[in-house]
Amino acid sequence: MKNLFNFTAKQIAGIAVLLALVIVLQAVGGSITIGAVSLNFTLIPIVLGGILFGATVGGILGFACGVVVLIQVIMGLNPFYLAIWSNDPVVTTLTCILKTTVAGILCGVVYKLISKKSPVVALFTASAIVPVVNTGLFIVGCLFMSSVYGMSEGQNVLVFILVGLVTFNFFFEFLVNVIVAPALKRVIKIVNKE
Repeated sequence: MKNLFNFTAKQIAGIAVLLALVIVLQAVGGSITIGAVSLNFTLIPIVLGGILFGATVGGILGFACGVVVLIQVIMGLNPFYLAIWSNDPVVTTLTCILKTTVAGILCGVVYKLISKKSPVVALFTASAIVPVVNTGLFIVGCLFMSSVYGMSEGQNVLVFILVGLVTFNFFFEFLVNVIVAPALKRVIKIVNKE
């Protein structure tokens, strides 16, 4: 992993652009909801940052995304956010921050490990791992909450989370990341040539 102080001015500018994209996409894109599901395009610059600049930058971009999500949760932009914040602010905070931070770090690590053998496989794997980790940690965070969205003891919380909240959102994020991967490959080639 590169030390943040070892980046060139050009790399720092690229990181700054990705950071701005993360913040704007999450602030704007995070508010586009279908029912209780938010459409999230923010994972794309996190993937790009992890692939181009390594795990540290992927983690920083993921952390920035998590902070914006946490602000949206605290503001109660939708009923589910308000319910999980009211129910367990500590677990909600940890879930918001950790899910995208860990996803960004793992993206950079996975890409670095696999790219030595197959850059194309590394690109698709790193692109796919981000929504998988993001959604997986969200589910784990929700399961740690004592009561999700006013669920009674007789209802299956896991089924509600998987079917009611995660299914559409996860598949959307997964498909967007995997479809955008070839475009990311072109961006990587252009950046590496310059």
